[in-house]
Amino acid sequence: MGKKALAAGKLTLDRIKAGDLEPVSETIDPGEIVCLSGPSGSGKSRLLRAVADLDPHEGSVSIAGESQQDLRGHRWRRAVTMVPAESAWWFDTVGEHLPGPMTEALDQLGFKAETLDWSIDRLSSGEKQRLALVRALAHQPRALLLDEPTANLDPDATRETEQWLCKVIRERALPTLWVAHDREQIARVADRHLHIEGDRLVKTSGDKD
Repeated sequence: MGKKALAAGKLTLDRIKAGDLEPVSETIDPGEIVCLSGPSGSGKSRLLRAVADLDPHEGSVSIAGESQQDLRGHRWRRAVTMVPAESAWWFDTVGEHLPGPMTEALDQLGFKAETLDWSIDRLSSGEKQRLALVRALAHQPRALLLDEPTANLDPDATRETEQWLCKVIRERALPTLWVAHDREQIARVADRHLHIEGDRLVKTSGDKD
């Protein structure tokens, strides 16, 4: 029997309980970017890890009607992909982590073709961050969970990466939960903004129409 492909669609969180946060219920539409902010230690990353099925949690998550509970963990994490603030690398070179050359993506983020031959040891934290995004998108996810994806980048690289990410998210109709702390970045990229206050997730004003 062949693998069942997941269709693009809404990412639905139904009373997800992770850590000290009250249960979270949210629906993120295809191509919608929902930014999540809050104080350090408030549970932002833990919520993303629950949605990615990396940490134990209560409640349920589904993508396009496919439940997290009905898929093996590795298949769910391929479909609902989390890019952590600090990515793991297990092979010696960049190219070994990618299923193909990804020439267009690398070029748009300022990398040359020879980047595929680079040793992981020579990468800066900012280069690792951008290449982790390329790697995640190379595997054709159905939804994205981004944990401060531009935290180690200078302002020019941040804008470049934002523009590329937003373009891909819209084109592929990926529901996206994006942890961010920079209010200016949130204003640029978010369709909606949720902020953690105490143990609650609160909708903020100023969302895009």
